[in-house]
Amino acid sequence: MKPALLTLALIAPLSALAQTEVYGVVDAGVVADSGCRGDCTRTRVDSGVASGSRLGVRGREELGNGTAAVYTVEVGFLNDTGVSDQNGRLFGRQAFVGLDGPLGLVTLGRQYNLVYTALTDVADPFHGGMAGSAANLVGYTTKRYDNTIKYTSPRSRSGLIGSAIYSFGESPFNSKVNRAYGATIGYEKGRVNLSITHQRKDNLLDATGTTPAVDQSASNSLVAANVDFGRFVGYAAYGHSKGDGSSQWDETNPYGAVAQRDPSTNSRDVLLGVAVPLGATTLLASVIHKDDRGLANRDANQIAVGASYALSKRTNVYTSVAKIQNRNGAGYTVGNASNRGSGDRAINIGLRHAF
Repeated sequence: MKPALLTLALIAPLSALAQTEVYGVVDAGVVADSGCRGDCTRTRVDSGVASGSRLGVRGREELGNGTAAVYTVEVGFLNDTGVSDQNGRLFGRQAFVGLDGPLGLVTLGRQYNLVYTALTDVADPFHGGMAGSAANLVGYTTKRYDNTIKYTSPRSRSGLIGSAIYSFGESPFNSKVNRAYGATIGYEKGRVNLSITHQRKDNLLDATGTTPAVDQSASNSLVAANVDFGRFVGYAAYGHSKGDGSSQWDETNPYGAVAQRDPSTNSRDVLLGVAVPLGATTLLASVIHKDDRGLANRDANQIAVGASYALSKRTNVYTSVAKIQNRNGAGYTVGNASNRGSGDRAINIGLRHAF
């Protein structure tokens, strides 16, 4: 059975159960890249420009005494071609089960990286999508980790909240290979949202010599915040990334090798952004500076502007344009929620519908 048919076969009976929700996002746009170093498709239709297209099922069963069983399975797809996203995984976006109770939420399975979540949910006015995505420059290793245990505390009356993850490497030779762990302390109350996150990913050599010749371990720290000032929302972030794998990793590599376009092994990242709601329209802008502390001093700057117009509560059209200034041989590119892009400039316009 094809993956898409299998997904529908699994979802159909689940949707009839109590406290079970079928949901999704379909997003597509026209993207124009420029400033490419080599051959590239300069104008194309992309899937998931503002946010990745997906189809998911999530559910909750009350067990009594304030405790509930929860689950989420979510498949990503590229609606410009109809193929699966996340390198062909069936439920490559999320796949976890857990217990939610008075002491907090514990989940097990494939889940989001804490640094990436803080970056896109708290610090980035573009929320990790469109040409202005902060993920174009700010280090976070990979978006999701397999084999992960995650704990999220209940939110206190003071607004404090915390979370922690541990991802098992599950190497047959060395338990430290591809292992990841981290924690977040956050504050969410009123108009203020703040998070402090640190995460470590190991990629050590094992006794067989089957791992990469270079240790591509990484550590990422991020302080992220946004404040609603009424007429606009201000965004800010400061990140410190260190290690050969401290920028985005290549998920097709079983050991998570870093993509060659991200040359920095020690950087400081600064982001400032703003979102201005004007009725159904929201204006967006951000600037990002990557300060490479390596000998090559491969700094980069990104400036981006965009706008989103809500046609309804579930449907919006959007546009954005971004430019990256690479220095001393840096090769960062302007991507979006589902595509890394191929040039240092890009403009896009698209349509997003959630259901």
